[in-house]
Amino acid sequence: MISTGELKRGVTIELDGQLYQILDFQHIKMGRGSAQVRIKLKDLKAGHTIEKSVQAGEKFIRAEPEERDMQYLYRDGDLYYFMDNENFEQLPLNSAILGDATNYLKESNSVKVLNYKNKPIGVELPVAVDLKIVDTGPAHKGDTASGGTKPAKLETGIMVQVPFYMNNGDTVKVDTRTGEFLSRVVS
Repeated sequence: MISTGELKRGVTIELDGQLYQILDFQHIKMGRGSAQVRIKLKDLKAGHTIEKSVQAGEKFIRAEPEERDMQYLYRDGDLYYFMDNENFEQLPLNSAILGDATNYLKESNSVKVLNYKNKPIGVELPVAVDLKIVDTGPAHKGDTASGGTKPAKLETGIMVQVPFYMNNGDTVKVDTRTGEFLSRVVS
């Protein structure tokens, strides 16, 4: 059990039979009455975020998912296949379990597959991944790094805003938490 006073970002809790990861929390003291805690939670199964207010001192069941280092292999329809780095077993996961993580999966990338009670509940991605631009508008003379952004479609299908000077075939570093362009990757 974990109380509201022990909350930390990244901790996984069980709430109403669902697993949630704590993204943010804030203690609020009203003029009268008891203090409350507003928690921003990410549903690990569905991938969406919710906000919930609870009384200070309330306790939650702390869930500790098991992490397994795996390598992403390939996609076949709605299934994404991962290989365990220790015993080389392959594990197919449905896109519903993976959620937004599918936007950042590139063949041969390493991820941590999260299991809870011997069931896969999702993946933990690295903070940033390198992806190639497959479709974006042309760069024009005079476009600079600080001159604005344009939409670009990356090899996984996700759309990201990149600086004007980026071209098709360039590789970019993308933050997997926010989906934002971080930098150009020079090879």
